[in-house]
Amino acid sequence: MRITVRNARFQQLQTLLTNRTKRGRAGEFLVQGVRPVSMAVEHGWQVRTLLHETDRRLSSWAQDVLQTTGAETIAMAPELLAELSEKDTGASELLAVVAMPADDLTRVPVGPSFLGVVFDRPTQPGNVGAVVRSADAFGADGLVVTGHAADPYDPKAVRASTGSLFALPVVRAASHAEVMDWVGAQRDAGTPVTVVATDEDGDAAPADVDLTGPVLLAVGNETAGLSKGWREAADVTLAIPMAGSASSLNASNAASIVLYEAHRQRLARG
Repeated sequence: MRITVRNARFQQLQTLLTNRTKRGRAGEFLVQGVRPVSMAVEHGWQVRTLLHETDRRLSSWAQDVLQTTGAETIAMAPELLAELSEKDTGASELLAVVAMPADDLTRVPVGPSFLGVVFDRPTQPGNVGAVVRSADAFGADGLVVTGHAADPYDPKAVRASTGSLFALPVVRAASHAEVMDWVGAQRDAGTPVTVVATDEDGDAAPADVDLTGPVLLAVGNETAGLSKGWREAADVTLAIPMAGSASSLNASNAASIVLYEAHRQRLARG
């Protein structure tokens, strides 16, 4: 297929970037960049469509992706591909339309060394992507985004994750109650998951709490913090020691610090 004008198919692809509702209805999202596209393929995500520039000689990487996925291929006019690439100059060599997985908490594996993250009602897609990246880097098993929140499949979130979105299960849940039912089921099955919340008025520093067991770390909204439900569900609340005039940290930074401490403790334990 070739697209050289702003026809209905181009407009449909454009909505994957700009319209969350239509993106959700379609059950797919647009992926830009060599690493994210490669990670999607490597981790077995369903690539439905690949977009490339008309009459452009493709690199061996792009040709390999085209052959590996067997996805529908669309050759697109350079100026149209540049619009979908959201780049200041030029266009990405290859864009991928990827299917969204189900929002099912069973996608998150839970074992004796479980480390999960909850991001409660985040407002910024970039922060969601940053937390996904940190969770992946420090060995977490999954991320759950709760409540009315930024979309993990927003292009800003996907870019900020630098491909980690495809390596780490990310699940959306309506509320803390749904997640706590799942936590309760894990506890009933013999995995004693501890819910650890972050708050500037927390009871202990991360280094003073044993984070080597099964842990679900709850991080709150960038401005309002954790909801009442998550505060009540927490078994322990951590405060990150700080100096200077700042009273709190960006949510993704706070998550990264506690995730690093959990990872450090687990390495030290061996």
